[in-house]
Amino acid sequence: MSGISVLGAGAFGTALAISIARDGRKVTLWARDPGDMQERRENTRRLPGHGFPDSLVATGDIAGAASADILLLAVPMQQLAAFLTEHRALCRGKTLVACCKGIDLATGLGPAEIIARTCPDATPAILSGPSFAVDIAAGLPTALTLAAKDPEPLQRALSTANLRLYRSTDLTGVELGGALKNVVAIACGIAMGAGLGESARAALMTRGYAEMSRFAGARGAHPETLAGLSGFGDLALTCTSEKSRNYAYGLALGRGTTPDDGTTVEGRATAKAVSNAATSAGIDMPIADMVVALVDQAITVREAVELLFARPLKEE
Repeated sequence: MSGISVLGAGAFGTALAISIARDGRKVTLWARDPGDMQERRENTRRLPGHGFPDSLVATGDIAGAASADILLLAVPMQQLAAFLTEHRALCRGKTLVACCKGIDLATGLGPAEIIARTCPDATPAILSGPSFAVDIAAGLPTALTLAAKDPEPLQRALSTANLRLYRSTDLTGVELGGALKNVVAIACGIAMGAGLGESARAALMTRGYAEMSRFAGARGAHPETLAGLSGFGDLALTCTSEKSRNYAYGLALGRGTTPDDGTTVEGRATAKAVSNAATSAGIDMPIADMVVALVDQAITVREAVELLFARPLKEE
């Protein structure tokens, strides 16, 4: 495989481009509005303080960027379907690696499924796991899961000195692990913001993981995938750090303050998509349901706790 482009110059897409280009490989970073990134050799709006390696080129030319064989799709989950529909012709025959996490609210599909449906003549893949953009860009050691039907060539093409990729063929498990952990992270943020304590957060993480496993298993995911980097690993990171946008959003809700509307929080839409799908399939997802109710301000934190603790006692 030759030629790598990252489509989407948010913090995570920029960090991936920096990490891959740091090894001397030519990487194109596409942004709808690149501004002066190429001249400044830095994405000052999304990832300030991390300079571009010499082999990284920033551009607003989507056709030129999409000429690469491997396209990393670092666009927000709720915009992925529209983006691929708009640029379907440019993506034909390419390897498309989804780097976003979530479930599309309109269709109920994950990113790999969106790729397969929208660009059936492309090869879908997904990159997910516990990672913050600033860590990747700084060259700090990070491990992720890369899922595809045949992941070995991609694994070799995208691994870097600080980015260790583990391969998987379970696209469903990897995409659902990355999506569902965001919902639990919002719940944990709400608990900590409301002063419910570390024990409550640990309980939410554990029972949230049970919900993740139930939902993903019902869709054919492998249990070991949810126990890996893209499931448990990402859950542990996202539920314990204020660097997580979903956790920070939950903290604001729990504290009764207004979350930053300018920040992409994939867990909000994913919670609704998951709750709707789980209800239709008869899957018990009480934490996801409570997150939806809290985000919509249909109940208070105190009412959510009372409802969760009033559930019937059962075996773990």
